[in-house]
Amino acid sequence: MKCLYCKGTLEDKNTNYIADLGDSIIVIRNVPTQVCSQCGERSYSYPVSVRLQEIVEQVRKFVSGIAEVTYTGAA
Repeated sequence: MKCLYCKGTLEDKNTNYIADLGDSIIVIRNVPTQVCSQCGERSYSYPVSVRLQEIVEQVRKFVSGIAEVTYTGAA
């Protein structure tokens, strides 16, 4: 698959996703991501995007400050 921005090659990697919610920050580790080898742009599959939103919504209810969770172990 090619990058939408620069047409570079996308590589499957695990990366960290950071959600800055203003009053708190949520770091989700080991997220399955496609990363462009040329420009570094990140993209997520639809199921991963949906799961990231679910994790952020669950964690934001309980956190004020900084939280760190692992993608595969997230409730």
